[in-house]
Amino acid sequence: MPWTSPAVMEGAPLLGLLVTLVTGGDPTVTSRGFSFVVPDFDENLPLMMALSGVFATLRVVAAIGLLRNRMSGYALSLVIGCVTLVLMVFMLPAGIADGVLSGAALMLLLRVRYGTDPIVRWTLVG
Repeated sequence: MPWTSPAVMEGAPLLGLLVTLVTGGDPTVTSRGFSFVVPDFDENLPLMMALSGVFATLRVVAAIGLLRNRMSGYALSLVIGCVTLVLMVFMLPAGIADGVLSGAALMLLLRVRYGTDPIVRWTLVG
């Protein structure tokens, strides 16, 4: 299932944040030794970890919709995949893996939906 890899990858930081908060650790310590291209992301890493949980939750909801053969799950998967591809540029270097997995999931979703249908169906006259 192509949507599980990005959901797990985006859900892991949220789980790490929860474990850090439950054990009484300092979540800002995790930002040492890890950097993003945008300096504001480095300063707000615990908030970024929480936001990744939102993306993971949306991916799981979309996966459930796809498993139930609902167009809403398909549309949500497309939207989340496109948003992730846009945001991956700002989250380099970690965004590379997220972009590869989301891009692969997006290609599989489009392939399943449209298959080998031509863009324009030409009718031969004569």
